This record gives sequence, structure tokens and C-alpha cells, in this order.
Amino acid sequence: MKLSPLPTVMFEPLVRAALLEDLGRAGDVTTGAVVMKEHHARTVLAARQSGVVAGLDLAMLAFRLIDPDVEILVERADGNNVAHGEVIASVIGPARAILTAERTALNFLCHLSGIATATASIVAAVRGHGAKIVCTRKTTPGLRAVEKYAVRAGGGSNHRFGLDDAILIKDNHIAMAGGVRPALERARNSVGHLVKIEVEVDTLAQLEEVLGFAPDAVLLDNMPLNDLRRAVAIVAGRAITEASGGITSDTARAIAATGVDLISIGRLTHSAPILDIGLDYRGS
Repeated sequence: MKLSPLPTVMFEPLVRAALLEDLGRAGDVTTGAVVMKEHHARTVLAARQSGVVAGLDLAMLAFRLIDPDVEILVERADGNNVAHGEVIASVIGPARAILTAERTALNFLCHLSGIATATASIVAAVRGHGAKIVCTRKTTPGLRAVEKYAVRAGGGSNHRFGLDDAILIKDNHIAMAGGVRPALERARNSVGHLVKIEVEVDTLAQLEEVLGFAPDAVLLDNMPLNDLRRAVAIVAGRAITEASGGITSDTARAIAATGVDLISIGRLTHSAPILDIGLDYRGS
């Protein structure tokens, strides 16, 4: 799939900070001691299991921040499927720079490719139904933007990016506001016409009450399948319906079959295993 590249200017500080964390006070003492300064290396980033690639821009940036003479030739760009043993990219240049940046580059690439792969698995599970797979705010601190990018690389979509781009009224908001009516009335009066309002409900009775205030979306939290079907019928297109709550690739298809518009899954970003990718030496 075609993805817009990550903006280097925005994410350079993130990659630079990761490199500085690894380099510490004295730099890469192992590589400096063992590898000759003039050594030139040809290496490849190779998949050790099948999956979906994401995070190449960050990996390339890690190498080039150490030495701009490192050349990267991409074979499988972000959003592409990769098979076990397949070369994702060739990394060619000063051997010391390649070895020094290796772990930082792989940390980003393996983590984000893992998120893309997990997302693609669930997207495939619901294929044929209308539901979109979306992520949540359950992200690694400091990595939200790139983790949400990885979800898109896997064929998913993004929920709100933060607390500032949409209103999502949850149970604690309602309790502290004194009920659904004051919560929604205050929300309507406090934001502009372009800001969407979503309300979380746990029961069909709550859903009926909330729909009286015409929210843009309703979050159907941890509802059993029968209730989800009834909820979709009750809403009848008056709001976007979003199912949430412990959803996995094993349960997503049945949930999508209820007719919900969105399925939000926190585990895409907070629990996806890495995609195993390694840097292999191919000679000088």
C-alpha cells in the first residue's frame, strides 16, 4: 500500500534521542575497538518471519545520523508484506556507522513492523464486513505518532491522536458531570462545530438515553454480540458505532458481523509483538 513518508524534521529528535541513549558517555566502544575505521560493509535488513513492514524511515534516519555516507536501498517499503528471509533493504557504507546504528534502527523497525503486522492480521479477519479497525491512545509514551503510523501501514485507521482533537465522554466524565445531559450539554457548548463528540455506553438503556442528545458517535464498550447487534439496529445510522473492549483477531470477525462501523483495539499498540528483523553482513 502507498503511505505518506514520515516527516523527517518531526521525528529526527526522537531518533537522535534514541541514539544518544545507546551511545551514552563514550560512544560505541566495542565497534571502535574491533572494526577498522576504513572498513566498508554491505549489509541487509532481512525479515526472520513474515509480516508487514513499517518504520523504515526511522531506521534509515538512525544510520544516516551516525554517518550521512551510509546508503540505503529499499526493497520492501512500509506497508508491504514481507516473507521469511526476504530482504527489506540493503544498508551499505562505513562499517562502524552501520554497527553503531544497528540496534536503534532495528528497535524502531521491529517494533513498528510488529504493530503493522498485528493490525494487518485483524484487518484480514474482518474483510468482507464494513467495519474499520482503529487504534486507541494506549500507546508507548513519546511514540504515539509513529505507532499510529504503523497501524495505517497495516491497513488500519487512526482514532483520535490525543485529548485535544475530539471529545470522548466516558463513564467517569458522566459521573463527575452529574449525568449524561449536563455532560453532553457542556460539551456542545464548549467546542466548535468541527469537533466531534463521542459517548461511551455499557448498556442498551444507556445507549437509548445518549441518542436523545444526538452524539456524533457512540462507543459500545464490552457489549456481548447480541447487544451489539441490537445497538446497531437502535442507532440505525444516526451515529457512528464503535465496538471496544478486549477485542482480538479471534473475536473481531464476529464483532464486525454485527454491523458496527469501527472496532477499536488497544492491543495493536500496547501489546503487539515485534516483527523479527535482523541486520546480516554480506561482505565488504
